[in-house]
Amino acid sequence: MSATTTAVRAATAAPRGHRPAGRIPTAVLLLGAAYCLLPVAWVVVAATKSGSELFSTFTFLPGSGLADNVAELSAYRDGVYWRWMANSALYAGVGALLSTAVSALSGYALALHRFRGREAIFNVLIAGVLMPPVILAIPQYLLLAKAGMADSYLSVLLPSILSPYGIYLARIYAAAAVPSDIVEAGRIDGAGEWRLFRSVALPMMLPGLVTVFLFQSVAIWNNFMLPYIMLGDDEKFPVTVGLFTLLQQGASAPALYTLVITGALLSVIPLIALFLVIQRFWSLDLLSGAVKS
Repeated sequence: MSATTTAVRAATAAPRGHRPAGRIPTAVLLLGAAYCLLPVAWVVVAATKSGSELFSTFTFLPGSGLADNVAELSAYRDGVYWRWMANSALYAGVGALLSTAVSALSGYALALHRFRGREAIFNVLIAGVLMPPVILAIPQYLLLAKAGMADSYLSVLLPSILSPYGIYLARIYAAAAVPSDIVEAGRIDGAGEWRLFRSVALPMMLPGLVTVFLFQSVAIWNNFMLPYIMLGDDEKFPVTVGLFTLLQQGASAPALYTLVITGALLSVIPLIALFLVIQRFWSLDLLSGAVKS
């Protein structure tokens, strides 16, 4: 009996000795979260302050001017801010949807089809993932200007359709989620390639494609350099470039700073809503997969 008691005490004492070491990663994660959330907290608080309160009160002391700031932002130049938000929604929504479709087709082909040069194409895509998008902005502008499409909605949408990172993710997910035996069985039964992709592979790839859509939509929404180079008409600006122009004008009109901060806060809300909706989709997909299994 004493030997059993000693063994139980040793088993329960071992985890206690490792608890201090387990707290270190938690502390590091908390510090990282605080580092990332501190600017967000500042924007939330600063957006509640009026122009006079912004520079005269404590940094994290809330103000009383949020409603007035939103009203002034909406009235600025007949509501041009909401036009910028609509443009961002157009660029991010349509661009991410088309990019996800291209990524799905490309990833499926690279994962489940055997053809000459497949690995070379995949290696080129990996190189594209490592290349910063800023490097391609000037060549893309020159090409689209030569085609007469500069300063148009297409000049921002077309470069966003092809995403090397999205194709890479789709290829990896298709290779893991779509069994080649099922595809081969469908071919033996006489199904065409398009039907195999639409009816067999696409439902299996859907969770991965949702991730591709999320990454691409956030990347397009936050993109600054490409629309800044491509567009000259401020009616076509996304919210990132529009707020930058407001910030530039704030040097001579400090009252615009409150509009910039309020606009920055409002521009984050669609991304949060998108993430919450997609997170719910992930949860539903996991539950349905558990039921099917």
